[in-house]
Amino acid sequence: MFRTESTTETERQTGWFVVGASLGVLLLLYYLVPLGALVFAQSPESVAAQLGSARVLSAARNSLVTATASTALSATFGLPLAYWLARTDVRGKNAVLTLVLLPLVLPPIVSGMLLLEVVGPNGLGAFTSLSFTRSLLGIVLAQTFVASPFFVVTTKAAFESVDRHYEHASRSLGKSRKTTFRRITLPLAIPGIVAGLTLTFARAIGEFGATLMMAYYPRTLPVQIWRSFLNDGLNAAFPVAIVLVALALGALLVINAFGRNPWRH
Repeated sequence: MFRTESTTETERQTGWFVVGASLGVLLLLYYLVPLGALVFAQSPESVAAQLGSARVLSAARNSLVTATASTALSATFGLPLAYWLARTDVRGKNAVLTLVLLPLVLPPIVSGMLLLEVVGPNGLGAFTSLSFTRSLLGIVLAQTFVASPFFVVTTKAAFESVDRHYEHASRSLGKSRKTTFRRITLPLAIPGIVAGLTLTFARAIGEFGATLMMAYYPRTLPVQIWRSFLNDGLNAAFPVAIVLVALALGALLVINAFGRNPWRH
């Protein structure tokens, strides 16, 4: 029998699909296998015993307090900035957005060095009684620097998704810009804002490099993981790592359940 050109093309496309799917499956396994190794490396009894230690509980408390505070700061200052970026057409907007994105591409350890230079003993710390380093305040500053761009970018996308016709209709009915924002724009953007808050919290609670530079003490969960690894190896670090993985998975569940997934259109 003679092979038609269409049959050959179909077989070629099928071959490429199989290759692509196989590569994708390998990448998914690359994500999944380390998580499985983390979960099953130790018995549940051993993990529970180590998680109950005073050091781990203190680190967990510090992480929750500072991540909550840095998320609140990110929302307070980032919400108006995100709205401005979403609605303005002024020259220089892209420069501002680039500045917002800069902490995302900087290595966290470099971010910590920059903050240490600005607010450390040779910076603002020399002119104020506030302790910006080796304190919860220093941790909050570090987390806010590296995590706040997630809120600004995600919230900006949420505002951009709101149809401006609704805002125009509200203004045409005599409502002020403030009232329109409060009653129209903000409620419609809430799912994306929730996603931004969740991503910011998850990024803040997992921050290591900048936090390590700003405040080795008091320890957060990532710093405690590093300390446990240096002292006693992987087996001691795994239980605390499980906590962070669980928090990260929980953040993704919150986004999918209550927020607008920023990667799904």
